[in-house]
Amino acid sequence: MKHNVTRRSVLRTAAVAGAAAAAGPALAAAPASAEERRERQRPETSANGWPIQPNADVSSLVWTRSVAGTGLSVAVWIGDVEAILLHVIRRFHYEVEEIQGIDLTGWQEIGKVRRDLPESNLASGTAVRIRPGARAKGGFFPLQELALRDILADCEGVVRWGGDDRHVDESLFYIAVGRQDARLAKLVNKLRGWEGTPGEGAGVTVDISSQARRTRAEGLARVQRSS
Repeated sequence: MKHNVTRRSVLRTAAVAGAAAAAGPALAAAPASAEERRERQRPETSANGWPIQPNADVSSLVWTRSVAGTGLSVAVWIGDVEAILLHVIRRFHYEVEEIQGIDLTGWQEIGKVRRDLPESNLASGTAVRIRPGARAKGGFFPLQELALRDILADCEGVVRWGGDDRHVDESLFYIAVGRQDARLAKLVNKLRGWEGTPGEGAGVTVDISSQARRTRAEGLARVQRSS
């Protein structure tokens, strides 16, 4: 049998092979491009992993909330974060120092905070600043810090104080766990249970100097200072 190989058929074969070779890398690159697109679509997060919010009280998960019994209000992530941070603010107001309106700050635009520091958590509505002008170390008297440590112990590690960070900011209090962390819901259930129980919760006098409470608070302080 004779095989007729013409110049035209050779050129046609070469053209098909060339097209396949050229398409190969493009096809291989397609999954990477899709991954890059997915990466770009993921929301930008603050230091604690929560999505940064574009605004407050408009089209985000951050809304201004009243802090019961204090006359204060603050913009925070609504729901569980709101319940926790408002508890911290109330106890601080009652037991550490009465907070003036100008001394409480919640959500901030990401462009107004440093992205590489815990203060970026303000941009996700998962942090508050109390006495923003007093960020340096040593701003609390011993009894004030004792009360502050007791408040943190109430929050079981879910809230962190900027005074324990390497880049000290004693005005900053923020959520230290992710959105899916089981400790978040557990703490909220405890706090809401207190709100419905006489003699429990913020505004109720407790003996923060008792051995049991001090041991609990000091244990958490050691853990958070070392992390």
